[in-house]
Amino acid sequence: MSAWHRTLVVAVCGLFGAAGVAACGPAIGPAAAPAFPGGHGAPTSAQCTQTFGVACYSPRQLQRAYDLEPLYARGFDGKGRTIVIVDPFGSPTIRPDLATFDQAFGLPAPPSFQVLQPVGRVPPFSLKNAGMVDMAGQTTADVELAHEIAPGANILLVETPAPETITGGGFPQLIAAENYVIAHNLGDVISQSFGLPEQNFPSRSALLQLRSAYLNAYRQQVTVLAASNDLGVTGPAPADRLYTHPVVSWPASDPLVTGVGGTTLQLNAAGGRISPDTAWNDSRNAAVTKHFGALPWASSGGLSVIFTRPGYQDSVRAIVGGQRGVPDVALSASLSGGVAIFESYTGAPGFWAPGGGTSAATPELAGLVAIADQYANKRLGLINPALYRLEQAHAPGIVGITSGSNTVRFVQNGSTITVRGYQASPGYNLVTGVGTIDAARFVPELVG
Repeated sequence: MSAWHRTLVVAVCGLFGAAGVAACGPAIGPAAAPAFPGGHGAPTSAQCTQTFGVACYSPRQLQRAYDLEPLYARGFDGKGRTIVIVDPFGSPTIRPDLATFDQAFGLPAPPSFQVLQPVGRVPPFSLKNAGMVDMAGQTTADVELAHEIAPGANILLVETPAPETITGGGFPQLIAAENYVIAHNLGDVISQSFGLPEQNFPSRSALLQLRSAYLNAYRQQVTVLAASNDLGVTGPAPADRLYTHPVVSWPASDPLVTGVGGTTLQLNAAGGRISPDTAWNDSRNAAVTKHFGALPWASSGGLSVIFTRPGYQDSVRAIVGGQRGVPDVALSASLSGGVAIFESYTGAPGFWAPGGGTSAATPELAGLVAIADQYANKRLGLINPALYRLEQAHAPGIVGITSGSNTVRFVQNGSTITVRGYQASPGYNLVTGVGTIDAARFVPELVG
């Protein structure tokens, strides 16, 4: 296999496979997907576009797009705060991979980067284990993206030893690991790129029994974030299929968690916007299908079948009715407008490739929360009430997304199926939540 046709790190809701992986987060793309070999520096976004037909934005482009430079100039880069990233298995090469990523883009190393396995030792990494390979991609994207947004923040990578399965296996270990972190006061914001459709759990009570970490985080003022899903309004169902009716994923649907949706950025080389952000929907993008597979790639959103409307969503009751609406906010997740990722767990010297997904948007938001915590000189805890207050006040730090949808179409069992979703529109919507963020304005508003 040539260096241009190796595995590609992408963000997906991993579907089944021999290992039964069902993670709502980055996995490894098709083995035929191209990537830039390591050892030659990071590719430019223009090079990715020319080679793949999709972008791979650099940290500087993303920082400019989210108006982070004024905060950095005042010393607000997450210093003194800790981002907790929780992933099954982790990556065996995450330390050198982050160092390569930082060197390529001129980023400082995190003040502290620790790896913790609080609920059991992770088994040895194997390229033959599809679940481990998927989660190595997930971990790589989570760490690199959180760091590029908040380069001054500490990073704590928490690894668990059990794979996620399509019916919720592995979730007890993830929740136990988060409870350990909260009980020992180890972090300020938790980024979760995992999730399953609510209907996949054995029962409603089984799902509700997994909420202990979020209750504890709420009490300790720890912010918890979760990716909404990467398959529009469908999601992976048991029996190797996709749902043919709208679903939302938990923990993004939990009222004590901030559900993070996805947008599409179109940036120039300096990070300036060529056009306004739109809701992420690559389900009919030919280049994305070619390189990432023919799945209905789009930002998830919709109404929970488990949780009723929390009080902070009373202002949008006309949209959510009596149910919890997802997501709450959205950041860059598009595969066609992707971000640059570096990995070497598939072998030296490693590879650069574009990635995306709501599990990219989630660590991006974790970086912003770390900066806001530094700005406030305290933990902000659950940010959802503030998000909806700011949206209602038309605060400049909340930027509405008014175009795009998460309706998806896919082929299943020989039939073309359309699952009708929701349309982005002014104000809150069930595709991008309250909208996206202008960090220089948003951080002071959130703190205030």
